[in-house]
Amino acid sequence: MSNRYYQGVIYLNSRQPRNISKSDISADAFSWVFAIFLATFLRYEFDLTQIQFLPVALLGLFSGILHVLIGGIAGLYQNRYRSGSFDQAVALIAVTAAITIPLAALTIVFGAFLEVPRSSSIIASPIFLFLTLTFRFWTRFPLRSARKNTGKSVPTLIYGAGEMAEYVIPKLLSETHPSHSPVGLIDDDPAKANRWISGVRMLGTFEDFQQVVASTEAKAVIVAIPGSESSLLQRVRDVVEPLGVKVLFLPSFLELLSRKDEKFELREVGIEDLIGRRAVKVSSDSISEYLSGASVLVTGAGGSIGTELCRQVSLYNPSRLLFLDRDETGLQLSQFAVGHTGLLDSPDIVLADIRDKGNLEQLFVDLNPDVVFHAAALKHLPALEKFPAEAWKTNVIGTLNVLEASRKSGVSTFVNISTDKAADPISALGRSKSIAEGLTSWFATSYSGSYKSVRFGNVLGSRGSLIPTLNSLIERNQPVTITHPDVSRYFMTTSEACQLVLQAGASRDNGAVLILDMGEPVRIVDLARKMIAMSGKALEIVFTGLRPGEKLHENLNSPLEQLEDTDHPLIWKVSPNPISPLQIRNYKRYF
Repeated sequence: MSNRYYQGVIYLNSRQPRNISKSDISADAFSWVFAIFLATFLRYEFDLTQIQFLPVALLGLFSGILHVLIGGIAGLYQNRYRSGSFDQAVALIAVTAAITIPLAALTIVFGAFLEVPRSSSIIASPIFLFLTLTFRFWTRFPLRSARKNTGKSVPTLIYGAGEMAEYVIPKLLSETHPSHSPVGLIDDDPAKANRWISGVRMLGTFEDFQQVVASTEAKAVIVAIPGSESSLLQRVRDVVEPLGVKVLFLPSFLELLSRKDEKFELREVGIEDLIGRRAVKVSSDSISEYLSGASVLVTGAGGSIGTELCRQVSLYNPSRLLFLDRDETGLQLSQFAVGHTGLLDSPDIVLADIRDKGNLEQLFVDLNPDVVFHAAALKHLPALEKFPAEAWKTNVIGTLNVLEASRKSGVSTFVNISTDKAADPISALGRSKSIAEGLTSWFATSYSGSYKSVRFGNVLGSRGSLIPTLNSLIERNQPVTITHPDVSRYFMTTSEACQLVLQAGASRDNGAVLILDMGEPVRIVDLARKMIAMSGKALEIVFTGLRPGEKLHENLNSPLEQLEDTDHPLIWKVSPNPISPLQIRNYKRYF
């Protein structure tokens, strides 16, 4: 379970809109030359002696060049259309019609002079369409040899026969050494009962899973349904895993877009996919409006949230992306995540501590960022309960330092990453983050620019968080320790949290604390039981009792905070009490 990434690699033609398809260009040019010859041959009733080969060849060549030029303008050769698709066929017909009209006029007016039949271009057009469409439909369906299981590829069923399956199956089949061989389709839609995709046929519905697995000897199932709910993944897993079949699914569209190497990996279903998180929809236009062309700085760039923020920000084409952290190893990993070399020699790498006010302010003046995402923080509640002064130095004073540096350098958008523990806080972590929210709000009311905080719950898979901790215990066959049988927490995936952080950055609610909709809280004991079941082991769960500063249940907001709607359905807001830098000395006694 710890290795969630599978070996299947699929190449993305849609990631290559500017690559020229030389095979299509050659096929179209040759098809026009052949079509003109064949049309002339038919016009002269199969009498070769009447054909003037040089003029006919020149007309065919001219037709081919004209088609390539107009087709290029129409996007036929830049992979704008999927090969063999209806859209591509329509585009080809339109381009052919656009060419046939001037060709027909040319041959009618100058045919006798050119020594070619006046009707040749009109007869050639349907011949050309037949040839070029046949070529494209043939290339859509890979050679039969590609479907042969080499013994190394995994026989795989595809659940879902929609557009995603139409995209994935040809990619799997076109691989020289495929890791997965599609052997059949499963879909519950009666309208798709007789469907074939690239030679892979429909074998049944969800109710037929066990029978289909037995007949095909499938060892994996790819869920090819975009935005699959956790309940669906759990349902498929419950049916096929007892049969020794792995459940795989496809990355989100955001992950597909983020790949620099134009390929992606099939992923095995993990615990984070089974806890009820919903697919997040963000307004890319509003995010792009403030990130595109901007200089963006991320503090804590080496952490889990910071790394994912850097990765997602890079998709919006900022003019510059600055990585700031005091952990050089974290910075290197963050560089890797964005597709850089990880050599740490880039001028965009900033090794600095947010506690160092003087150095930080000078760096901000030199770097001149437009947007700052402040993710640097200490976050482990038990450690900060033991050493509360560290929470004060980093989460309070460090945040104030970043705010002051941002103000002095003229930052236009500042987003402070907070936590649900800041709502009605009882721990050093919660109190420190609550003060940071208040400071951010005060800067919004006192200076120009947009300053806001974003509050969310536990992040699945982040370093030192619950899931890796439980997973480590399970892998070592140790009892799984949980504080209390009723303890619950809100959970978000790292990707989901960062998408909503970027969306919150576009909000007009200056000075507010934006609270991400984290769905329903999850009981930790239920999560642990699922993880143990997925491991196939029989391990004991031990309850240790709540630790100092821990709550049985977290809240999204305190009793004194009124939740209000925002423009985004998954984001609420509250109005915190602004805390000026001069007031924070009043809070020092709590640390």
